[in-house]
Amino acid sequence: MTTSSLTSSSPSGSRTSLERSPLYPLYRVIGYMALIIAAAAVMLPFAWMIISSLKMNNQVFTVPVQWIPDPVQWSNYIEIWQKSDMFLWTRNTLFLSVVITFLQCLTGSFAAYGFSKMRFPGRDTLFLMYVATIAVPWQAYMVPQFQIFTEIGLNNTLWAMIALQAFGAFGVFLMRQYFESIPPELSEAARVDGLNEYGIYRRIMLPLAIPGIASLALLTFVNTWNDFLGPLIYLRDRDIWTIQIGLNSFIDQYNAEHALIMTGSVLSVLPIALIFGFAQRYFVEGVATTGLKG
Repeated sequence: MTTSSLTSSSPSGSRTSLERSPLYPLYRVIGYMALIIAAAAVMLPFAWMIISSLKMNNQVFTVPVQWIPDPVQWSNYIEIWQKSDMFLWTRNTLFLSVVITFLQCLTGSFAAYGFSKMRFPGRDTLFLMYVATIAVPWQAYMVPQFQIFTEIGLNNTLWAMIALQAFGAFGVFLMRQYFESIPPELSEAARVDGLNEYGIYRRIMLPLAIPGIASLALLTFVNTWNDFLGPLIYLRDRDIWTIQIGLNSFIDQYNAEHALIMTGSVLSVLPIALIFGFAQRYFVEGVATTGLKG
């Protein structure tokens, strides 16, 4: 029995061959158990992080793992604000994440509209060359890029991070795939009515592409919020550090405040979790729709 025969359904919508099998309940149980085990494996590090944030520093790496903190150190969540510049680091990280996300959505969707709905010589070749840059690792051109930013005076400023990440080939690729799912008759009708390309992009394409933009915004926001290497290279002054660099300062040559690192990690994950919770529907819809034309 082939896989297609197992999963195919009749035109009337009756049960599939797999569903009619007497072993189908067993397959369902095995499938659910596999999903539960996989979910537990994914969530285990997060659970350990949250539990460790409520321990004393010398209890974090005890063997065997102490899953119930004793005593519960709620004071870690107060101490981290008192002993560090957590507010300043959060503000810098939020500023970079919001500005970079806005610019990536703007530039990515604008370029994607040109590659998807406009006709000009060499369009497909130029798009392939641009998307191919995704395969080039940042480490390959990190040094000359750093020298250029030093020459133009952007090194050790937040503007360096914004200039680095305001444009992204992945965003252009993602949004182009979404625009491809929008019928071309809409833009053609708008041109016939006298609307120029900027008007078509702003008044027709952007409102229809909200799920795709939401997906790009969420991915960009998370990547920027969690970025460590970029800020480590370009942000040296303490007053422009991000959360990831600030947490690294809890580790010195001879000691590390692991409990506070876990507390800071929990605090840094909270905004991402909240944003994903509110935008989950748009994120799933955007990814599913862009996949149709992939």
